[in-house]
Amino acid sequence: MKVNLTIEGQQYQVTLNDLNTRPVIAEVNGKSYEVWPEDEQGLTPVVNTSTPIPAAPAVAAPAPVAAGSQTLTAPLPGTVISIEVKEGQTVTNGQDLYVLEAMKMKNSIKADRNGKVAAIHVNPGDLVKHNQPILTFEG
Repeated sequence: MKVNLTIEGQQYQVTLNDLNTRPVIAEVNGKSYEVWPEDEQGLTPVVNTSTPIPAAPAVAAPAPVAAGSQTLTAPLPGTVISIEVKEGQTVTNGQDLYVLEAMKMKNSIKADRNGKVAAIHVNPGDLVKHNQPILTFEG
């Protein structure tokens, strides 16, 4: 989708790629930028500035995962409402792990296997991005 914007008298043509993927790729004056619309600490919107948009801050790589363990990541961007398990707790397939609010809908995320929770990487109230590590199971 192409959008023409006039900011402080200067014309910008912004090309937005697929709005349903994250990050959204925005092209301004021939330069591509990653944009996370849900991230309150992300980029300054083009409409609020006459300077080029800076690149999105790099996201830290997830911590290494021990052999035999499995990290559960966020299925979509949103806010962690609650965490239903504790580190060291044994869970069963289908058990509620945490609640994620996305697009004003609460999603109960369930375990897809039996296992023991080794680490929890987020807290209630945290904003998470798609594929951000949420918790790690022991092997």
